[in-house]
Amino acid sequence: VVYQDNGNSGYGTAIVGTVSGTSISFGSEVVFESASSSSMSVTFDSNSNKVVVIYSDSENSTYGTAIVGTVDSSNNSISFGSPVVFESSDTYQNRATFDSNSNKVVIAFAASGSFLGKAIVGTVSGTSISFGSAATFESGSGGLGDIAIVFDSALNKVVIAWRDASNSNYGTAIVGTVSGTGISFGSAVVFRTATSTDSSCVFNSAVNKVVISYYNSTAGDGEVIVGTVSGTAISFSTAVVFDGDQPGFIGSVYDSSANRVAIPYKNSANSGAGEYVVFQTEGS
Repeated sequence: VVYQDNGNSGYGTAIVGTVSGTSISFGSEVVFESASSSSMSVTFDSNSNKVVVIYSDSENSTYGTAIVGTVDSSNNSISFGSPVVFESSDTYQNRATFDSNSNKVVIAFAASGSFLGKAIVGTVSGTSISFGSAATFESGSGGLGDIAIVFDSALNKVVIAWRDASNSNYGTAIVGTVSGTGISFGSAVVFRTATSTDSSCVFNSAVNKVVISYYNSTAGDGEVIVGTVSGTAISFSTAVVFDGDQPGFIGSVYDSSANRVAIPYKNSANSGAGEYVVFQTEGS
C-alpha cells in the first residue's frame, strides 16, 4: 500500500501487508520520498519481482517520478532504490499497470501544463527503472482527468480510460500497444456520453473483457460497462447502474478464483459508508 502520510509532512510512504485467511497484518511503514508526494499509483512487475511506485514530487516542481521497491516477505518489509523522473513537468492523475507480454511498466498521466494525456513505458533493472519517450493519447485543449489503466493479457494491449474535458467530460477509452520502449495508440472511443468521473478498470480474464466502473455525474449513478478489445480498437456494451444515489470513490478489483469483479465505493445515501457490489460479466 502506498499513500501520502499527512501526519508526516505529506511524505510518500509504503507499507507491506500479508493476507492470512480473512485477516491481514502489516509491517512497518517506510518512507520512499521525504517530501510531499501526491497522485500515487503502484504496480507489480512480475518479471523482476519488484513493485514500481509512481507519484508527483511536490518538492521537485510536481514532476512525475517513479521508484522501484523490493518486498521482503519474511518480515513484511520493503526497501527502495533511487527515484527517477519520467516527466519533467507538472503531472497529476498518475496511473500504472504492468504489461506481462513485453515485461514493461506502463504509466498514464496528465501533464497539466499542456493539458495533455500521455503514456510512457518503463523498464525495471535491479532496483532502478529507465524510460522511453512519452506518447500522447489525448491532446484536447480542455484537458482530462479520472485516468484509469489496465493490461489486457489476452490480446497484449493496454487500455486507458479517462474523462475527456475537451469533449463534454465524456467517458473515453483508447487501446495502446507496447513495442520496445515505446507505446502507440488506436483511436479514442467514447464509452459514455455523460460526465464520467472516478474511473476504475480491471481485466476479466475468464471472458477476456475490460470492465470499467465510474460515476455518471450527469445522472447521479454509479455505472459499470464492459469493453471488448479487437486489434487497436475497443467497443462497449450498454452501461449497467450499480448504485443510483451518487456514489463516490469508486474502485474495482477482479477476483480470478470467482471470475467476478468487486466494486467498492462510498455510499452517499448511507452516511458515506464504504460498501461494495459484485459484478458478473456475461459468460463468466
